[in-house]
Amino acid sequence: MLSSKNLTPAQLAGMIDHTFLKAFGTPADIEKLCREAVQWGFACVMVNPSEIEHCVRLLQGTAVPVGVTLGFPLGQNTVAVKEYETQDAMARGARELDMVINVRALQAGARDVVRAEMAALVRAGRPAGLVTKVILETCYLTDEQKQQACRLAKDEGVGFVKTSTGFGAGGATVADIRLLRAAVGSGLGVKASGGIRDLAAARAMLDAGANRLGTSSGVALVEELRRQSER
Repeated sequence: MLSSKNLTPAQLAGMIDHTFLKAFGTPADIEKLCREAVQWGFACVMVNPSEIEHCVRLLQGTAVPVGVTLGFPLGQNTVAVKEYETQDAMARGARELDMVINVRALQAGARDVVRAEMAALVRAGRPAGLVTKVILETCYLTDEQKQQACRLAKDEGVGFVKTSTGFGAGGATVADIRLLRAAVGSGLGVKASGGIRDLAAARAMLDAGANRLGTSSGVALVEELRRQSER
């Protein structure tokens, strides 16, 4: 993993999913999100499904893909609904797919449900070369449940495990990133999201094993690192 000590602003930007997932806002907010993603070179923009096509139009001809949240933010949709939502998002132009797992199913020991929704996500996304991520909402899970979810993600070929929606009772923690990285090894990505608002927090997550950050504070993080690099 790349140490945050030697991180350049461009490298940091390339690991940030530039996020706007609020239930309110204006078209100007989405236009600003896309403009900043191109300007700074973020990994993707991450939006709700209703914004996919708008972002695809705004980002046409650029290197920035559109990412979308699925089953968001509670994860309590059925497997069939999540599968349809995945296919619909792909048809509208999404290239990165972040799906909230059924947390309650995992807590109840119904791992077959969680496995089925992960399998549906990968079955749809992998042939098209899309990046797939599963959101665990770690603040509601025991360490054993987090490890179980990671094992399922590895078994089903998911690309990333992700800590949080940002809408739960807690966000990413260093301890959880270390646990997820240990559980998935080097073969899967680990995305830290929820509460990453300054460079110190971003560095801590990267040093703990994250290789992607979900945040709406991406511009501030990269600007802070740029200022430090110029001293």
